[in-house]
Amino acid sequence: METNNHQIVDYDVVLDAKFGKEGSPERAKAEDDAYAFYTSQILLDARKEAKMTQSELAKKVGTNKSYISKIENGLIEPGAGLFFRIIDALGLRVDIVKPIM
Repeated sequence: METNNHQIVDYDVVLDAKFGKEGSPERAKAEDDAYAFYTSQILLDARKEAKMTQSELAKKVGTNKSYISKIENGLIEPGAGLFFRIIDALGLRVDIVKPIM
């Protein structure tokens, strides 16, 4: 790991060491897990902000409390249809935009 007085100067070296080289199956899994966790935290925070229980959300979107819990804990990722129903039930929206180059 390349550091300078305990400061990381090349974070790619750290990521490669911990999760595998970019493009490797290990790195892809780590990235997928990170996205699932990040998404779960957004949904969890939004549900709490909406003062809604897992059971209430589950009923609104046509699933059960256990499934919502697994989503919020990053254990599973909802399919696109359920994801958009959850987003809608929480009063959120998803914007898909092209990045500025």
